[in-house]
Amino acid sequence: MKLAFSTLGCPDWDLDTIISRAKEYGFDGIEFRGVKDELDVSKLSDFRQNAGETKGKLQDAGVSVACFSSSVFMSNINEKNEADSLDEIRRYAELCEKFSAPNIRVFGGSIGLISWDEAIEKAAEILQKMDEIVRDTNIKIVIETHDDWMQSIYFKKLMEKGNFKRIGILWDVNHPYMFVGEPPEVTYRLLGKWIYHTHWKDTYMEPETEHGFLPCLMGEGDVPHERIYRQLKEGGFLIYFC
Repeated sequence: MKLAFSTLGCPDWDLDTIISRAKEYGFDGIEFRGVKDELDVSKLSDFRQNAGETKGKLQDAGVSVACFSSSVFMSNINEKNEADSLDEIRRYAELCEKFSAPNIRVFGGSIGLISWDEAIEKAAEILQKMDEIVRDTNIKIVIETHDDWMQSIYFKKLMEKGNFKRIGILWDVNHPYMFVGEPPEVTYRLLGKWIYHTHWKDTYMEPETEHGFLPCLMGEGDVPHERIYRQLKEGGFLIYFC
């Protein structure tokens, strides 16, 4: 098991602090979702012109890049933003190659008012284009169980529809369980063979709030982490727990 954390949780830290704290706290990896005020790290000199120096700092700390998290929403790509979305995937693919990172995160997004059949068809088409970008690499593009894509049955249909080589799933363990009440055993049974990355958080039931639950520290909420971990361990999942 490898542990990572997302920089989304430390927006005030600069890059040197992120790396030093990862080492100090015993993490194996970092998932980069921004550094300070910039969410898109592919635009930062630390990951472009000065990538070699940054890579050296990570190596000296014994810490790897677990994932680069993009801002791309799979189901919200259209004629107006497709070029920009695919360009962002290309930039992150370049970073993955430079930093030997295994994953690029993509959000599921909202399907709007269209049917699920149409949404799956549309998503498969755009994923095919993303798949082509990383086809000859070791990179996986992982779609997060997020937004409208939290029920595993629709994800399963999508994954079976596309002839993808490098597309997988990022299991955010909170979302299917807390938003739609899907037992982790069902999530893993339907999606397990496509899961290449995981996000871990905890929340507790609070019916009067917008979503019916609120975030809390790990172990203090209602997400059944032990059951989820057991599913992954029994299935041989040995990659990052972020």
